[in-house]
Amino acid sequence: MLGKLSGKTALVTGASSGIGEATALQLAAEGALVAIAARRADRLEALAARIETLGGKALPLVGDVCIEEDARRMVEALTASAGRIDILVNNAGVMLLGPILHADTEDWRRMVNTNVLGLLYCTHAALPHMAEAKSGHIVNISSVAGRTARAGAAVYNATKWGVGAFSEALRQEALAHKIRVTIIEPGLVATELRDHITHQESKQSINAWAESLTQLTSEDIAASVVYAVTQPWHVNVNEILIRPTEQLG
Repeated sequence: MLGKLSGKTALVTGASSGIGEATALQLAAEGALVAIAARRADRLEALAARIETLGGKALPLVGDVCIEEDARRMVEALTASAGRIDILVNNAGVMLLGPILHADTEDWRRMVNTNVLGLLYCTHAALPHMAEAKSGHIVNISSVAGRTARAGAAVYNATKWGVGAFSEALRQEALAHKIRVTIIEPGLVATELRDHITHQESKQSINAWAESLTQLTSEDIAASVVYAVTQPWHVNVNEILIRPTEQLG
């Protein structure tokens, strides 16, 4: 399949649904060989089959980004298969909203492990390959919650603010190796992310808010990823903040 990314390779984490799935499809449509990584093997196989039916190329990789060995294995599987990794989309994440008082601290650990450590592990594994090639693009999917702190989202905010700080420091380090870094911060997106919230009052509140406006789609966010990674090599789109038109904050 010919496109703006023909001959390129990409690794997308959290690719079994939502933004990750849509991003994998759009990168493949532009001609990239896409390694799709997630924990749910059945969904990955279905996505790989869909990409290949559409004329693209996919490499399903079952693993958990929270496990450093898994993150490294995913990167090594792509480089062993294709000889390179051009694009890393750190998309895997969880949003377990709830008040700090009486919080289930397991929710905190899940968010820190996935949103922060998982992103760090994948980046750490991919960077040496990109540095050696003097080329590469790392895209970190964050959130508007990484810019605006709100009651009931404190730890989620903390993880996404961390992603923002890490992304900017990484950009400054990586530019010496001609590696680009982009952070994308979506507002409300219609995905299954909210389904996993364990604090029922918080879940009901954000779902009611989401239903009051026209949400972004996963495809909207995927399009912003494709936009960033298809710019000329000397152009680094550092940051994209994308909200629904009707979203105030």
